[in-house]
Amino acid sequence: MTRDDINAICETFPGAELSDPWGGGHDAWKIGGKMFASIGVLGDGVSVKTPDVETATLLIELGRAEKAPYFHRSWVRVQWIGADPAEITDRLTQSYDIVRSGLTKKLQATLPART
Repeated sequence: MTRDDINAICETFPGAELSDPWGGGHDAWKIGGKMFASIGVLGDGVSVKTPDVETATLLIELGRAEKAPYFHRSWVRVQWIGADPAEITDRLTQSYDIVRSGLTKKLQATLPART
């Protein structure tokens, strides 16, 4: 997978927006102003939110992900070189859903429906 592949997946999520909040070539995908995926300058992996610290720890222990630098412990970084595209798609979808569900009901009501 590549940065373009990840961006192509993220842009299909209703209401998802791409930004570069830190400058220098980072891709940060947000829903309702809250980030659900981030690609660093090196462009060899994507950081995503997991449901909780325990899930993140398990994924790291299983070798499916690594600690996401600069993020909360509930975030992991998945390197996409040699990774299963279906698993990365699932991780992105889950991260999007977690962040979207954490938005206020009022804000959620203004977002396009998820199909």
